[in-house]
Amino acid sequence: MTHTRVTLTLAVATALLATGVCGAATARADDSPSVPPGTEASASAPVEVDANDPDLKIPEGATLAEPKVLDIKQVVEDQSGDERREDTNADVKFALQAEVLFGKDSAKLGGEAKARIVAIADEIKAQNASRIRVFGFTDNLGSSAHGDVLSRQRANAVHDVLDGELNNPDITFEVRGYGEQYPIADNSSESGRKKNRRVEVSFPRGES
Repeated sequence: MTHTRVTLTLAVATALLATGVCGAATARADDSPSVPPGTEASASAPVEVDANDPDLKIPEGATLAEPKVLDIKQVVEDQSGDERREDTNADVKFALQAEVLFGKDSAKLGGEAKARIVAIADEIKAQNASRIRVFGFTDNLGSSAHGDVLSRQRANAVHDVLDGELNNPDITFEVRGYGEQYPIADNSSESGRKKNRRVEVSFPRGES
């Protein structure tokens, strides 16, 4: 199916300190995830600045702030909003709405789901990525506990297809369900809740 795509370019200032993430070789969604997704910086460190350089003119008594890196993010989203791709200079992230993958309140993949996940697997191969995150999210309807369980089950289902398609023992997965945490839209409307019900697959770009 061909989708009309809208491209937005955003500049996001990210901190230099990156948080390392380790996953198990055989990944299943963590029952108690503690690290928020996407909080680590993705850009490389800038050139070091010597605060004592005589050619560096700053007011007397002033100090240099912690260095920042400008990370360019490109966002491509289907006109329907069913699928979203975010590219930075370091990472690629796909977000698939739950409705295109699963039935209502279900973690069983539907007929169209596998083709979409296989396309992501092809991109992972093209980027030669060896560390992959699969995160599930829900809206805030129903109990928080139910959302946590459902999001883990959905993340596991997407992981299983990716793992089978990639068939590479050198790939490390991190699979987690975050329930209603980290919404990307307003849960007060159905259109917002639809965006929040999603599975995200992210990985570093161009690993060697």
